[in-house]
Amino acid sequence: MRYRELGKTGVEVSALGFGCMRFPVIDGDGDKIDEAKAIEMIRYGIDNGINYLDTAFFYHGGNSERLVGKALKDGYRKFAYLATKLPLGNVNCEEDVERIFNEQLEKLDTDYIDFYLLHAVNNDSWENRVIKYDIMPKLEKLKEQGKIKHLGFSFHDDLWVFKKIIDAYDSFEFCQIQLNYIDVDYQAGIEGLEYAASKGLGVIVMEPLLGGKLASPAEAVASKLSDEKTPVEWALDFIWNRPEVSMLLSGMGTMQMVSDNIAYADKSVPGMLSEGELEMLSSAKKAYDEMNLVPCTGCEYCMPCPEGVLIPKVFSAFNNIATGGRRLVKEIFPDIESNASLCKKCGKCEKACPQHIEIIETLRKVKNQF
Repeated sequence: MRYRELGKTGVEVSALGFGCMRFPVIDGDGDKIDEAKAIEMIRYGIDNGINYLDTAFFYHGGNSERLVGKALKDGYRKFAYLATKLPLGNVNCEEDVERIFNEQLEKLDTDYIDFYLLHAVNNDSWENRVIKYDIMPKLEKLKEQGKIKHLGFSFHDDLWVFKKIIDAYDSFEFCQIQLNYIDVDYQAGIEGLEYAASKGLGVIVMEPLLGGKLASPAEAVASKLSDEKTPVEWALDFIWNRPEVSMLLSGMGTMQMVSDNIAYADKSVPGMLSEGELEMLSSAKKAYDEMNLVPCTGCEYCMPCPEGVLIPKVFSAFNNIATGGRRLVKEIFPDIESNASLCKKCGKCEKACPQHIEIIETLRKVKNQF
C-alpha cells in the first residue's frame, strides 16, 4: 500500500480508502448487509494496508455505521481512521447536532471519530442548515473535547459554491469531492481539486468509477481504452495521477474488488500517466458524453420512492438507449414505462439527489419514449 499526506491534518492515509455504502447484501435488500462477508472484506483491507474507512448516517438504510463498528472490534480500531458524516437534512434545530453525533458514536461503538464531515454540502444546506443552526461552533466544541479529531465536508454542487464554502470557514482540514475522468468539469471538478489543495486542504475523491459505470463501460467508451490495463485500473490511475489527491475512496462490494484495488493502489504514484494516456482518457470521456443521457451514479440517495419507482434502475436501463436502442432497454427492464409512470411528482427524490438530476421530468421523458 502507498500512503499520502492528507493536507494540513498531518495524517498519512492509504492511497485507497474503503467506502462503506456498497457492501454485499442479502436477498437484494440494500438495507440488509451480509455482515460476515462485509467484515471479512474490511479486515482484509486493513490487513493489507487500507487505513481509512468512510461511512455515513444513511448508508445501507442506517446500518453501515453499526457494521463498521463491529468490523473494528478485536483490535482493528487502532489500525484504521474512522470517518462518518453529519446528515444535514436531519438537523432541524441546534440541539440535533450533538444528538445525532452521540447516536453515531453509539452505533460505531467508539469514543471518538477521526474524520467528521458535513454530508453532501450544497449552497442550500450551507445557508439553511450549517449557518442557520450554528453548526460549526458546535463541531469545534466536540473537537476540543477530543470526540472529533479532524473536520471536513463532502460536496455536491457547483464550483462557485465549493470555493465559497472553503473561503467561508478556514478551519476545514479536508474535503471530499466527486471526480473521475468523465466529471473533470462537473461540480468541483479539476479546478476545485486544485483550489482546495492550494488552500492546504486534503482532498479525498469519491465516485472514481462513476457509480461503477467506468468499471464495465459501454463498448463506445471501452474501445478508446488501451488493453494494457483494465477499465477499472485506468479510471483509478486517472485519480492517483493527480498530486493534489490525498486518497481515493472505492465502495467495494466483493472481496475480488478489494483485492484488485489494493493491487492497483500499490502501484500508484503522482504523475504516473503519460500525456498520451491522458489524451486517451479524454477521448473516452468524449465517447461517454455523446451517449450518456442521465448522469445517475446509482447512489440510491433518492430511494425508497414512496410510489415504488425504481429510479436508479429506470435510469440505468434508459441510458442504454443511445447504444442499443429501445429493444435493449426493454430487455434490461421490461416494465420500464409502467414503473416510470408511478411517479406522482412529490419531489422527495429531487431534494435528495446529489447530482441535481431533474428526476420528475426525466421520468416523464422515459414514459413518453416507450
